[in-house]
Amino acid sequence: MGRRPRVEEADRTAIRAAADRLLAGTPLHSQSGKLTASELIAESDLRRDVVYRHTDLIQDFQARAKAQDLTPTAMQELADENRKLKAEVDDLRKELHRERVRTKTMRMIIAEVSLELEQAMADLADASGVARLPDRR
Repeated sequence: MGRRPRVEEADRTAIRAAADRLLAGTPLHSQSGKLTASELIAESDLRRDVVYRHTDLIQDFQARAKAQDLTPTAMQELADENRKLKAEVDDLRKELHRERVRTKTMRMIIAEVSLELEQAMADLADASGVARLPDRR
């Protein structure tokens, strides 16, 4: 038993659709969405040798990608947003670190003041010379 023959037009349609999705920045199968021949192959979900039979489509895709500055607009927007969010996360991490340092300092101050209060109350009870009556509760 041999393989079924390939349907040329179906392959071409798959390659064109993959190119359109990559250029629009909405890939389905590509991991990175980069505008390369390898990503076109991944996006088309066809074997490499099948795609390379259609060099005219690959060249057309590469020309369109070059005209688009090699980065789809949607991907560029996502990259910009990602950079902005990473900067925001870095700022929040720094603020969290500062708050943790402040909290640690406050806990140490509270513990020290509590000890001083207990000591002062004990000293006051010892120094007053007044006998305390037991609570009636």
